[in-house]
Amino acid sequence: MFADSIAGLSRPGKTGEMAVVYDTRDRFLGLGWYDATSPLRVRMLHVGSPVTIDLAWWRQRLETALSIREKRFDPSTTGWRWIHGENDGWPGWVLDRYGPVLVLKLYTAAWLPWLDPLVPLLQERLAPAAIVLRLSRNMAIEAEKQGRRDGTVIAGSLPGDSSPVLFEEHGLLFEADVLRGQKTGFFLDQRENRVRVESLARGRIVLNTFAYTGGFSLYAARGGALIVESLDSNPRALDSARRNFERNRGLRLPRDAGHELIRADAFEWLAAPGASRYDLIVLDPPALAQRAEDRPSALQGYEHLARNAWKRLRPGGILAAASCSAQVGAKDFFQVVQEATREGPRLARVLETTGQPADHPACFPEAAYLKCIYLLKAGTRR
Repeated sequence: MFADSIAGLSRPGKTGEMAVVYDTRDRFLGLGWYDATSPLRVRMLHVGSPVTIDLAWWRQRLETALSIREKRFDPSTTGWRWIHGENDGWPGWVLDRYGPVLVLKLYTAAWLPWLDPLVPLLQERLAPAAIVLRLSRNMAIEAEKQGRRDGTVIAGSLPGDSSPVLFEEHGLLFEADVLRGQKTGFFLDQRENRVRVESLARGRIVLNTFAYTGGFSLYAARGGALIVESLDSNPRALDSARRNFERNRGLRLPRDAGHELIRADAFEWLAAPGASRYDLIVLDPPALAQRAEDRPSALQGYEHLARNAWKRLRPGGILAAASCSAQVGAKDFFQVVQEATREGPRLARVLETTGQPADHPACFPEAAYLKCIYLLKAGTRR
């Protein structure tokens, strides 16, 4: 519930209080966390008939979220999302698993007073070696007031007492910087697209832009790519990509798998003059639109990336373009990428479009943030 949709309050609310919501006829509507500092003033926990929200209620809600994921992954995968915020009935609460470690990321300060009773539930049910707390930037001041800081261990201890933490994904070994890394330390939501890239990579020269810690790069190498180039502007991310490659080389990757690191801004690097030498290019930029007003510039950015990447592809090459901007819908994103690839003599053929994996469910339209399109640079136009 946004602040401007609330007709009145019985008294001034404090962040973390339970808000009981009534309609204009004083009929009960539901319950939610009150956040006095956010435009999203109430995060609804329950809508319908009155309920008692106690530890038993939370335990059942936790079990519901876990049951969706528990038997979905085989032993060769030890990293996934246990709780996906509003979509699992935990608004503003994300819980990821990286091997023996849980990372809890909060997007509203309303959860802070409730960590003490709820964290033991996670320990009791999931028995992690450690639980790490990550906080969105918008709640840093309120968190400081309550003695909470981003990137702290709030239960147990990290293996080796440090980050990064190692975990497996389809048999590949990755590191996740759970204390300082982006999001919760890794981008678990691209797992299925990484598998698709692996299936397309054999015999190809692959460019992975916005490579971060090299997720797509490792899958491409295991899929038989001739050479893989990881491009990112962040030197720490590229160091992590290098380490991920080395810890898998010879065991999970071919010993002679070629891997080159390129430190550069992807927008500038793709726009610069260069040969059409790649057979597969992955475009997976960070969210280009954080707010509705950013949408036009984001669409323009996606178009520039796709157009310049398309020029770098050889005939028969494949472009995998993804967007994680919730403000940009799948239809508009796919359209702008296809329009960008219509220039030149080669036809663009859509091979596939994808969305979010099952451990990142989208239960309302605004939650469907992830989309990816695969385009083949096919024969010439007549």
